[in-house]
Amino acid sequence: MPTPPLAAPALAVTGATPPCAERRESVSEHHGVRIDDPYAWLRSARWQGVMRDPGVLEPDIRAYLEAENAYTEAQLADTKELQAALFQEMKGRIKEDDSQVPNPDGPWEYYFRYETGAQYPLACRRPRGADQGEVILLDGNREAKDKPYWQLGGLHHTSDHRLIAYAVDDSGSEFYTIRVRDPATGEDLADVIPDAGAFAWSLDGGTLFYVRLDENHRPRWVYRHTLGSDAASDVLVYEEPDTGFFVGVSSTQSNAFVLIDTHRHDTSEVYLIDAAAPESAPRLVAARDYGHEYSVEHRGDRLIILTNSGGAEDFRICSAPVASPGRENWSELVAHRPGCLILDIVVLANHMSRLEREGGLPRIVVRDLETGAEHAIAFDEEAYSLGLGAGYEFDTTTIRFTYSSMTTPSEVYDYDVATRARTLRKRQEVPSGHDPANYVTRRLQAPAPDGELVPVSILYHKDTALDGSAPLLLYGYGAYGLSIPAAFSTARLCLVDRGFVYAIAHIRGGKDKGYRWYTDGKREKKPNTFTDFIAAGEHLAKAELTQRGRIVAHGGSAGGMLMGAVANMAPDLFLGLIANVPFVDVLNTMLDKDLPLTPPEWPEWGNPLESATDFETIRGYSPYDNVKRQAYPHIFALAGLTDPRVTYWEPAKWVARLRELNTSANLLLLRTNMEAGHGGASGRFESLKEAAIEYAFALKIAGKAASSPVAR
Repeated sequence: MPTPPLAAPALAVTGATPPCAERRESVSEHHGVRIDDPYAWLRSARWQGVMRDPGVLEPDIRAYLEAENAYTEAQLADTKELQAALFQEMKGRIKEDDSQVPNPDGPWEYYFRYETGAQYPLACRRPRGADQGEVILLDGNREAKDKPYWQLGGLHHTSDHRLIAYAVDDSGSEFYTIRVRDPATGEDLADVIPDAGAFAWSLDGGTLFYVRLDENHRPRWVYRHTLGSDAASDVLVYEEPDTGFFVGVSSTQSNAFVLIDTHRHDTSEVYLIDAAAPESAPRLVAARDYGHEYSVEHRGDRLIILTNSGGAEDFRICSAPVASPGRENWSELVAHRPGCLILDIVVLANHMSRLEREGGLPRIVVRDLETGAEHAIAFDEEAYSLGLGAGYEFDTTTIRFTYSSMTTPSEVYDYDVATRARTLRKRQEVPSGHDPANYVTRRLQAPAPDGELVPVSILYHKDTALDGSAPLLLYGYGAYGLSIPAAFSTARLCLVDRGFVYAIAHIRGGKDKGYRWYTDGKREKKPNTFTDFIAAGEHLAKAELTQRGRIVAHGGSAGGMLMGAVANMAPDLFLGLIANVPFVDVLNTMLDKDLPLTPPEWPEWGNPLESATDFETIRGYSPYDNVKRQAYPHIFALAGLTDPRVTYWEPAKWVARLRELNTSANLLLLRTNMEAGHGGASGRFESLKEAAIEYAFALKIAGKAASSPVAR
C-alpha cells in the first residue's frame, strides 16, 4: 500500500524581510515580440571589469546582492551547527595528506600532493621509482597566501625537464596569467603572459604556444612566446575570425606536434605545428565542415583521428598520412557502431586504447596497432564510472584508468596493454571509515513521455526504508553531451547516512546512451531534457523510493537551467531545488552576442537573433521568462560574482522574479559568492563548506536537520 503523502515539515522562518528588487522598465522587441525585463538593471554595465575586479560593481547592484546574502544567512542561521557537522564529516572523509599516483616521464615522475590542513596542492617531482629526492615545483598554499581566490589552471614541464610553465587565476574570472619557473632555483623567470588560456611547450622548451582571451573572455588567438622576450612582442600564430568558435592548444601524446584546435559544440578544425620547428606555420588537417567533429593524435608517419564523418553519429577512428592529412586520405581503423559511442582515445607507440560507452556504461578497448587485435577491460558492477588516461610517455605499454561506483571508492590502476596485467596503484582512503556493504547501488529505467527509457543511478543506505517515506535528492545536468558518471562521492554520504536516497538522472542532452541521446536533448528538442528529469522523479516516487513532494532536485550551470525549467513545469513534484550558478536567463543571454559564451552556444540552444523559430523555442522554456504566479517549492540559488560562464545576474534576476510571483511561503534564497566565479570557492576545504550549506538546506526542508548519521 502506498505511503500517504507526508505533511510539509514546519520550518523555522526568521522575521527577516526578504529583499525586494526594484522594477525598472526595460523593453526590447525581437521578431515582433515584446520582451519586458524589469530586472535587467542587475546586469552590471561594467561586467567585463567586474570579472577582473569585483570592486567596480555598481553600488546599487552590490547592495541588492549583499541584502540577499544577509537574508540567506538569516534563514539558514538555525543550520549553523548542522553545517559545521556536515563540514567535519566531509573533511573527515578526505585524506588530508593525500598524494596522486606519480606519472613517470624519463628520469622523473610528477605528481600533486596535499599536506595536512592545507587548502591547495603542491606540485612535485622526484627521481623515477624513488621515495626520496622530492622537488616541490609549486606550493599552492604559498602562492595563494592572502588571496581570497586562487586556482591553478595548468602546469606543464619542458621535455628536458629544465623548466615548468604554470597558469594561475586569482579572481575566479578564468583570466589566467602564465609564468615560467626554474625548478633548480625555485625562482620565476621574467616571462609573464596575462589574459591567457591553454598553453603548450615546443620540443626544445624554448617556446610557449598559448591561447589569449579577448575582452569578452573568448579564447580567440594563439600566440608564440619566445622565452626571455616581452609578451607584448609575442607572435600571432592563429586568429579565429568566427566568434562562435573557441580556440585551444595542446600537444600530441608523442610530443611531435603542437595542436591548435578551434571548435564549437558541433564542429571542429585542427592545425598541426611541428614541435621541433616552432616557427613553422600551422598546417591544416581538415577544413571545418559544419557538423563535423574530429580530434587528432599521432603515431609515426600517421595521424589517428577520432571523427563523426561519414554519418558516424557515435564516431569512428580513422588514420591518415601526416604528409597529406586531408579527409580524402582518411582510412578507417575502427568502424562506427550505432549506439556505441567512442568517447576518447589514447595512442601509444604500438597500441591504441579507446573509452567507449554502450548501454549507458563505459568500457575500455585496447587495440594492437600492428596486428589489429583487440580486447576489452571488463568490470562487473551494475553502475560505475570509468576514466582513461595516458600519462606523459609515448613509448610505453602502460595506460592508467580510474574506476569507482556510487558505493566503491575510487581505484587507480596501471594496465599493461601488451600483457594485460592490471596493477592497483591506489585506492581512495576514507579516514573516518567507509564500508561499501552498508550501501546499495541500483539502476532503474524511467519511462519518458515519448517512450524512451531514462537511466537513473541510485544510492541509499541499506537500512533506509523503501516505503516512500524517504526524502530523495535527484541530480541532473543534461547538456553539451556531458554525461554524469555513477561515481563515488564522499560528500553525498552525509545525506545518505541521514536517510536520503541519492539519485542521478541520466537525461537527454548528455551522451549517456550514445550521441543520439545528446541530439535528442538540444535545440528544438531541449524540452526532452526537462520531461526526462520529471519522468525520473515520477518513476522514483512510483517505485516508493520516495514520494511526490519529497524530492530535492539539484543541478548546476546548464543543470541549473534544468532546475528552473522543472520548477515552472512541475513545482508540486519537488520539495525543493538547489541551483548552482544556474543558467536561467537563457533567452536574454542568447540574444546578447557580446557575452562570452553566446556565439559558441548558438549551435547548442539555437540563435534567437536570426531565427524566429529558435526564438520561440527558447522563449517557451527559458526559466526566467516562464516564471508565473504559482506555488513554487523551496529554492536555493547560488552564484559567483566573477563567473564568466553563467553571469551572476542570471540567478539574481530569476530570484527577483520568483519573489514577485511565487504564491507559496517556501524558502527562496540567493547566495552570491562575492569573490569567486563559476566553480565557487577555491581551496578544497572552502568548497566543502559550500557543499555543507547546500546539504544543510536540503536536510532542513526535508525535516531532517536534527537527524544524526547512522553508524558507518
